[in-house]
Amino acid sequence: MASTTITSNGTTKRKAANGISNGHANGATAPTKNTDDQKEHDFFWTYTEEPHRTRRLAIIKAHPEVLKLCGAEPLTKYVVAGVVALQILCAHLLRDTPFWSLKFWAVAYIIGATSNQNLFLAIHEISHNLAFRSPLANRLFAIFANLPIGLPYSASFRPYHLTHHKSLGVDGLDTDLPTALEAVFLDSILGKAFFCTFQILFYALRPMAVYRVPFTWVHWLNVAVQLSFDYSLIALLPNYFSVNSVLYLILSSFLAGSLHPTAGHFIAEHYVYEHISDEARDPENKIPLPETYSYYGILNFFTYNVGLHNEHHDFPAIPWTRLPKLNKIAKEFYDPLPTHESWVYVLWQFIFDDKIGMTSRVKRKQGGRVVGGGNVAAKAKVADWTADEIEA
Repeated sequence: MASTTITSNGTTKRKAANGISNGHANGATAPTKNTDDQKEHDFFWTYTEEPHRTRRLAIIKAHPEVLKLCGAEPLTKYVVAGVVALQILCAHLLRDTPFWSLKFWAVAYIIGATSNQNLFLAIHEISHNLAFRSPLANRLFAIFANLPIGLPYSASFRPYHLTHHKSLGVDGLDTDLPTALEAVFLDSILGKAFFCTFQILFYALRPMAVYRVPFTWVHWLNVAVQLSFDYSLIALLPNYFSVNSVLYLILSSFLAGSLHPTAGHFIAEHYVYEHISDEARDPENKIPLPETYSYYGILNFFTYNVGLHNEHHDFPAIPWTRLPKLNKIAKEFYDPLPTHESWVYVLWQFIFDDKIGMTSRVKRKQGGRVVGGGNVAAKAKVADWTADEIEA
């Protein structure tokens, strides 16, 4: 993906090789410090509403039929069941394969990481109540989808992810944002390479450093079921599985969030990839900056169309199978928005381009809501919503 330059009138000086253009009007501005280092390395700050709600209302007004696309997708449960079965089969077949062997790591990288990334994003879909109509059925099914991941994850993911939607870019609420510590220590080529290699660990540990959500019965059930499953593979079914079987599942999860093609979506979704001019960095100009990018390539086949990320944030209640139709219906809204052509190149450019880094994110000081409560109630309005409101 070639970069564009954002100019004082909010347009690009030249169009990027992959058709990137600036289609947001979120009023993003940079901080008031004027040093070159600050301009280059600070986050992009804005004090206006995130763009997705605004565009959602505009799309509904222009195309009210898009609301018919909302609702559960029955196909999801069959895809999840197939991928879970595939991973259990691989865990069985590798039970006697040495961990430090080329075969073990090749299978874990090619099949395991792709499969577990698929399950990460299945849990993402399920967190929006898009596998079943019943919220309870979705919670329980997410625990099932979690099994090949090896560690309990699904119950904690949901409140943090829904808060990400309700509090996009809000400092102290959106745990998708790098922390100040990450920005200081990892904003170099080596630091960014380390971050990309161990992305999964940062996304797992960062939320606890930002704020904690209450531990509910769903969390306890997630932990109990996952540990029972792992124990069963090792101790109760020794003729079919071994310690290596569980190591395969955990390694698959690690590689899925490391230097893997599908892991590019973590960075591709919300990091600002345009090379921003000095004019655009001047807060007085209030030049809009894009904060969500879409990707329409082949890897969407393995990842529940998560690449259609502007579409997903605009309408979280539309399942993965119908996001392409949303794009087609509201094409005039989505064609001008920024895109990536390759998640692999996203990782490469993130590491080696010194103008893109840990602080290449749009941030807000105000606004947002937290889903699930927790120890941030004083900083944001705790959502007391119905299930429908949460998914809207």
